[in-house]
Amino acid sequence: MYNFIIGLYAFIVYIISPFHKKARLIVKGHRDVFKKLESEIDPNAKYIWLHAASLGEFEQGRPIIENIKENHPSYKILLTFFSPSGYEVRKDYELADIVCYLPFDRKSKVKRFLNLANPHMAIFIKYEFWYNYVNQLHKRQIPTYMVSAIFRPNQIFFRWYGKFYQKMLHFYSCICVQDENSKQLLNNIGVNNVEVCGDTRFDRVLDIKAGAKTLPIAEAFTKNEKGEKQITLVAGSSWPKDEDIFIKYFNGNPDLKLIIAPHEIHEAHLSYIESILKRPSIRYSKATVENIQQYDCLIVDSFGLLSSLYEYGEIAYVGGGFGVGIHNILEAAVYGIPVFFGPNFKKFREAHQLIEEGGGYPIQDDENFWSLMNEFLEYPQVLSSAGNLAGEYVRNNAGVVDKVMQIIDLK
Repeated sequence: MYNFIIGLYAFIVYIISPFHKKARLIVKGHRDVFKKLESEIDPNAKYIWLHAASLGEFEQGRPIIENIKENHPSYKILLTFFSPSGYEVRKDYELADIVCYLPFDRKSKVKRFLNLANPHMAIFIKYEFWYNYVNQLHKRQIPTYMVSAIFRPNQIFFRWYGKFYQKMLHFYSCICVQDENSKQLLNNIGVNNVEVCGDTRFDRVLDIKAGAKTLPIAEAFTKNEKGEKQITLVAGSSWPKDEDIFIKYFNGNPDLKLIIAPHEIHEAHLSYIESILKRPSIRYSKATVENIQQYDCLIVDSFGLLSSLYEYGEIAYVGGGFGVGIHNILEAAVYGIPVFFGPNFKKFREAHQLIEEGGGYPIQDDENFWSLMNEFLEYPQVLSSAGNLAGEYVRNNAGVVDKVMQIIDLK
């Protein structure tokens, strides 16, 4: 049944590819995988194969790649993606020796892939459970690890009909989970090859902060004509529902400055943002250090700046919580500022913990957001304390990569 479903999925992707951009990229990428491996694999080298579903999982795996390259340079890295949103952005990642798509989990494709790649070790990030790959790696006695995994009671592994998937969990050399609850769930079904290591994203955001870009326009924007710092809200990865809430508040509070880095930067969305703003705004592409202080809102119309922009704010709003789920709140919290986000955060462990620590603030509507913002603006000590708690939470959960590398134990 599993193999039938995988085959059916692959067939559907192929059929819709002429009409669907993402499917078309997958088909093209899969067509090139084996040629790429045949031409680029060095048969005399030892490869560590790291697989990430998409860009988010790549960011979790990236600190491991960097550690391997720094401390074990004799190994080469084979990096694979399932989603075009990961591959297209990171296909030229400089620390990976080979980057390609992962062929669908069909037995013939799996065997051909592993015969060509012949990895010394395999590392899967967070949620990538592919039975034929893991089974074949196990049969070939290739050490296989799952990193930054998190498990919940409603997953198929813990259902009465999930025995097939439970079997796969025993094939891993070690499953490195984020929390004790995940370990306990696995232990309850007889899976004991488990270690609690945490989430590598904490290490990643600290690395990002250390290498943050200096942005003179953003720095100048947050100051008034006297050179005094003004309280600035940085809204990252925002969607229209998010923007309706924080822009309405911003419009009525002249002492607050606003930086918006929306999730989508196409013209229609940027124009929508501008249409609901009642105070002077400018797009980042048109801003200069000389003209920026004339404006109260800075709209970022390019990618790649958000993780550095949070440094210039006293408060963060991370979008997505009124849709499928919040975006990366750790990118903001690492700078020691409190983080607002919408109600859809149930599946995000870091959001629950940040709330418990006092640095995260879920909101349900305008009234909720306004009340919290008024408190922060009226009582600077409350704002400062919340920010300190957010930064401390990130720092206290770092060091995950070192734990993982001790388990992997490369010689």
